[in-house]
Amino acid sequence: MRHNKKFNHLGRKSAHRAAMLSNMASSLILHKRIITTTAKAKALRMYIEPLITKAKPEYNATTETGSSNRRVVFSYLQNKFAVTELFREIGPKVATRPGGYTRIIRMPENRKGDAAEMALMELVDYNEVYTREGQKTAAKAKSTRRSSKKAAPKAEAAEAPADETKE
Repeated sequence: MRHNKKFNHLGRKSAHRAAMLSNMASSLILHKRIITTTAKAKALRMYIEPLITKAKPEYNATTETGSSNRRVVFSYLQNKFAVTELFREIGPKVATRPGGYTRIIRMPENRKGDAAEMALMELVDYNEVYTREGQKTAAKAKSTRRSSKKAAPKAEAAEAPADETKE
């Protein structure tokens, strides 16, 4: 029976699944986005989000818990370059975010070989298209209800006495 077995086994034995998720998580950390199947992306999201939370600076304030968190994350990833990248760059960048560090975007076409649904998985704060930091805000033209003809003489009249008092 399948009682309380809620995660997707992905058609693999546990050791194979753990190794695959570890490799995918390391690739996601190092490259900031990967293309995979939708099922694997959903499984990877459950795998990597707690690891990113452990890398946040607020959980690494003291040396005792900080080194412990680093060891715990390394036991999952088994890649020292990915752990270093996670704790140096990604952790501080997502420090203010309360969760939801990854985004899954479904690709329009399925894989040719077996027609599996493909998805692009990325770290949320590293996509310049969706983040507000990457967008340049255009200056909005201020519109008023009154016509510009009426507003222009009042503005000139208001500027004239101010200039005279300064001289």
